[in-house]
Amino acid sequence: MTLKPTILKLGGSVITEKEKPLTPNLHAIGRLADEISQSKVHSLILVHGGGSFGHPVAKQYGIADGYVDPSQVLGFAATHLAMTLLNSWVMEALISRNIPAVEVNPSSCLVTIDGRIKNMELKPLKKMVKMGIIPVLYGDAVPDTKKGFTILSGDQLVSWLAIKLGADRIIMGADVDGLFSADPKFDSSAKLIEHITLEKLKNLENNIQGSMATDVTGGMLGKMREVAHAIDYDIKTMIVNATISGMVYKALKGEKVNGTVIEKG
Repeated sequence: MTLKPTILKLGGSVITEKEKPLTPNLHAIGRLADEISQSKVHSLILVHGGGSFGHPVAKQYGIADGYVDPSQVLGFAATHLAMTLLNSWVMEALISRNIPAVEVNPSSCLVTIDGRIKNMELKPLKKMVKMGIIPVLYGDAVPDTKKGFTILSGDQLVSWLAIKLGADRIIMGADVDGLFSADPKFDSSAKLIEHITLEKLKNLENNIQGSMATDVTGGMLGKMREVAHAIDYDIKTMIVNATISGMVYKALKGEKVNGTVIEKG
């Protein structure tokens, strides 16, 4: 019997220096590779964000908005190149620690329609997981049947893969402790929400007004809109602070860890 996979997302803000374009956080990447190695978790799929690599280039060329000008074609290629450069740092860290990881390039195996995943070739990925290989994917510039091309977020990819592959759980490695009752940057009474149901999460979102929606709860609520699709399939999701040593390790091992658990009900 094949084990249901765990999908681990490492945020771009964790593995890059966000204020320095095209700068990896090598210390964090190495530490997280150590934690993955030490956890010895089986059936793992890894997805990472773009941070200071993909986002600045994609914004420069307007890739997320789709094809409107021939000059953007070079931008599509440059955005993908930036992501492969970041991915190479992640891959080197994993393989140097004897982790059998293999890059799976999203732009060559999936297509979106108006920014949402339409289809993806999953047979190679399934075979890798069955053999004990860890597929490593990332947010990327991808072909789009309506817009020409667009940016696929790692968060959408995580949710889609979890549903299609029947994942056991999702672990979101972020740069915050989890979801909070209010924005902890501005409200000293804000408390970490350790457990929340999907219904209560939606209610929390409905109570947020205007531009605050991007900042409240440490900026995680927008990501949760994507992962909510997987949670609706009864796939438990946990948010942990991947900038703190040992948090991802404990989450992978199933140990009690400071963070937020989100379940369907």
